Amino acid sequence: MKKYIYILLAVFLLAMPFRADAGKHRSYVIGFYNLENLFDTFHDEGKNDYQYLPDGQNEWTEAKYAKKQRNMAQVIRAMHDDNKCWHAVLGVSEIENRHVLEDLVSEPAIAEANYQIIHYDGPDRRGVDVALLYKPEIFKVIISESIPYTFFPSRIDWSQWTQEEMDSFKTRDVLMVRGTIDGEMFAFFVTHLPSRLGGKGADLRPRGAEIIYMRAMELQREFPGIKIVVMGDMNDNPTDPSMTEFLRGKEFINEVTNDDFFDPFLSMIKAGYSSLYYQGAGNIFDIVMVNNALANAPKGTFQIQPIVQKKYYGRVFSKPFMTNQSGQYKGTPFRTFSGGAFVGGYSDHYPTYIVISK
Repeated sequence: MKKYIYILLAVFLLAMPFRADAGKHRSYVIGFYNLENLFDTFHDEGKNDYQYLPDGQNEWTEAKYAKKQRNMAQVIRAMHDDNKCWHAVLGVSEIENRHVLEDLVSEPAIAEANYQIIHYDGPDRRGVDVALLYKPEIFKVIISESIPYTFFPSRIDWSQWTQEEMDSFKTRDVLMVRGTIDGEMFAFFVTHLPSRLGGKGADLRPRGAEIIYMRAMELQREFPGIKIVVMGDMNDNPTDPSMTEFLRGKEFINEVTNDDFFDPFLSMIKAGYSSLYYQGAGNIFDIVMVNNALANAPKGTFQIQPIVQKKYYGRVFSKPFMTNQSGQYKGTPFRTFSGGAFVGGYSDHYPTYIVISK
């Protein structure tokens, strides 16, 4: 009789679903997703959001908005189904306001995740911001701040800019959120660096990276051992100076010091991975990188893990439903608008993420 009881118990244990926090071993997913112009259908005073109104250029109706929200939730749900757990922390960009995020986290496909929101209204002229979604039972928030884009102090030569040009330049703030995961101190930076449009953009992204780096180093001095994650739409590749020189992104973990960041997507872009296509070429603008305390963590504490082919420490998440299956744009992200027409897709970016474990 005991033999059969043991057999039944073994079958029951094998049938139990995987839990990221099972036993003493804990793993969490941390990622970023550019939601591609997640606007509501109402005008925000002082913002140039007119094309995303019912009578605007995009004829942005409640039906289109609802479709967009379902699509975003579908992607987040698909990542959950792949990983058998929700993201502990998910940074997002190109969102108009807190309202669109409240609608998103209430979508039936992801409502059970109980995501909480950290968002600040920023100065971007179109009204798009960055934000952080997080699971409060995992990440315990202590403080957050919205870091403005400024030109000084900087090691970049701004002599080509007039004071008037600098004063009138408006872009997204950087979001920093500090808290704890299982008692370990973490800081998450979420950014959407200036776009590649315009003749003077080449210095703007390095400056944004410089702002993040300076604040990150301050946090390391203030909280020795703090684990820092920088994530966002960088509008640059991991190989560009903003990432390698100004954020000191390194390709290999054994190269990383306390003055550097480990960038998992440096190896991945060299291997041919892409998170979006810009001017017909594959790029990885959607980057998640970690400081030395998380790359080369002390034993028994959270450390970044290889998750793709037991080789790459980042993942570009794509599924067939998120990808154009035919036509001119075959193999690229299936976006919301194409050629000025609403096509009902998802985003022009794929989400990216890392996994930390101890």
